[in-house]
Amino acid sequence: MLRSVSMTDDRTPDQPEDSTRSEPETKKADPFAGLTIDFGGGAVDAVPLGGNGANGSGGGSDSVPIGGGAGGGNPGGGNLGGPISFGSPIVFDAPAPAVEQRTGHPGSGGTGDDDRDAARTKLLIIGSGPAGLTAAIYASRANLDPIVLAGVVPGGQLMITSDVENYPGFPEGILGPELMAKFREQAERFGSRIHDVDVERVDLSSRPFGVWARGVEYRADSIIVATGASALWLGLESETRLRGRGVSACATCDGFFFRDKEIAVVGGGDTALEEATYLTRFASKVHLLHRRDTFRASKIMVERAEANPKIEIHTNLAVDEVLGGAKVEGLRLRDTVTDQQRDVPMEGLFVAIGYRPNTEVFRDWLEVDEKGYLVVRDETGSQIEGVFIAGDVHDHRYRQAVTAAGDGCRAAIDAERWLEAEGISEATTATAW
Repeated sequence: MLRSVSMTDDRTPDQPEDSTRSEPETKKADPFAGLTIDFGGGAVDAVPLGGNGANGSGGGSDSVPIGGGAGGGNPGGGNLGGPISFGSPIVFDAPAPAVEQRTGHPGSGGTGDDDRDAARTKLLIIGSGPAGLTAAIYASRANLDPIVLAGVVPGGQLMITSDVENYPGFPEGILGPELMAKFREQAERFGSRIHDVDVERVDLSSRPFGVWARGVEYRADSIIVATGASALWLGLESETRLRGRGVSACATCDGFFFRDKEIAVVGGGDTALEEATYLTRFASKVHLLHRRDTFRASKIMVERAEANPKIEIHTNLAVDEVLGGAKVEGLRLRDTVTDQQRDVPMEGLFVAIGYRPNTEVFRDWLEVDEKGYLVVRDETGSQIEGVFIAGDVHDHRYRQAVTAAGDGCRAAIDAERWLEAEGISEATTATAW
């Protein structure tokens, strides 16, 4: 049962005394340093990769490094019978090698004149979440010199996410805005041109396609639509203030942070019941709040929630306020029948009232499904040749940063191959990807 308590929303939890001390920075150890794999079974001393022990310039071994050496050993220069050494330790915090910025005309591969048409490109990417910026990374490395229209609030849903712990490569986790800053930095490093403007209208009737943003007409031979989907919120000031501090719209992203906590999920559709069921893996109790007396969710989802001992269902209840100062401490609930309010303690709130795909500007041109998401054909294509789709603007099943990034990769490769087939772009090798 929900327990009523007297609460205010300006309480601040006690802050623990910071007793940490600054320690000298230590270099990360290379786990492969000095490791040797012997495929031949013999007692032979290893030569580090890239060494030249067999041709007299280093080491006293009879083995030959992979791909090296004109001296003894394998006549092809390989090391089929000898050991492989992983060599000396890698310096993990060494700066990345400089990459020449592409300054040529769009599609020129970075050579020649630097007077690129600021509004003309072979590939225009609309959106700057994980899908859009991954597409930009791959497209710029394929010498397509893409333009990215990022929106006035760039970065996608991760810009309102605090800790991201399920994106590969960050074992200690990373803040959502910091992760997106790294995406953007990498895209710009390879020459992507990124403009923080919203698209106002498009014309996909003929190529080059036309896209208008902040009074500028952009022209592109191909387009990747990666505008994503926006979570629907309750519209409360306190909800906005406490996002990332106990308020979330993604159970898969943030459920782990609520282990052994009592939390609430608001919503009445399949998404809300799926989120509530998923959160029982972590939370000690999940309160499912719905403002009506019946659910829009499928019958089987309702039955599963009712049968779960960790889910308590409350109908005819609306959330009027999220209580807490630095984090969520409770909710102010209103009975939609009697209009009476009460405050209850709660350590988290998941808003699961749906998502709105950002497809308005494309609806006159591209096919959408019954939920408003773009319809994909042949992996990443659309019904218009040269227009590709990536990320949450079509994916209403997974909605994860890593799946969106994979979508952006696929769309960029498909766009590059399509441009090549049309004779608009020169062929590149697989190493460009």
